[in-house]
Amino acid sequence: MNHAIKMNKIQKIFVSGLVAFLPMAVTIYIVFAGISIVENLLGTFLQRILPPEAYYPGFGFLTTVILIFLLGLMLNNFITAGLFKKIQEKLTEIPLIKVVYSPLRDLMNLFSKGHGQSNLKKVVLVHFSEGKKALGLVTREHFEDIGIPSLASNDRVAVFFPMSYGLGGYTLLINKTDIESVDLPAEKAMSLALTAWIKTGTKGSNAL
Repeated sequence: MNHAIKMNKIQKIFVSGLVAFLPMAVTIYIVFAGISIVENLLGTFLQRILPPEAYYPGFGFLTTVILIFLLGLMLNNFITAGLFKKIQEKLTEIPLIKVVYSPLRDLMNLFSKGHGQSNLKKVVLVHFSEGKKALGLVTREHFEDIGIPSLASNDRVAVFFPMSYGLGGYTLLINKTDIESVDLPAEKAMSLALTAWIKTGTKGSNAL
């Protein structure tokens, strides 16, 4: 009996340690992998053009960050922003590049913030049959530019439903009468959806 109690206690301690260790280990791994990928974007090129004694690990990552910042400055300049827009238009005219570039650009624009607000307009609860509800993010409220006559009345909104424990999701066109606005930031709604509504903060905490 005492042996079983000790084994249960050891098991409980091990599980507690595992629960604490895995999120940290996976987070560290993802961050390290991300930095390694960014480092390799320009690191290999810099190693070829710089003398061996002039290159230090991390130069590729630092150079990439600087280039991204400079690109951001260019996009906030009227002249260079217009030039970049023309380059984007030319890229979307190339069939193979368009298939990859356009969806990635739209996805980044979806989660980016412009004029102080996210392009995810608001969080809503969608009412389905038999009392079932789903938390979603409104991505579009007007459809005039699409050219579908049945959507011209704008009585629907596009709602994105992220999938739990994944990067995917699906979008449905929902009647406005079937949605309920929720006073919740898009980031918290995404966190709830992606973790299957498992809240990791303490009671009363805003952390998710």
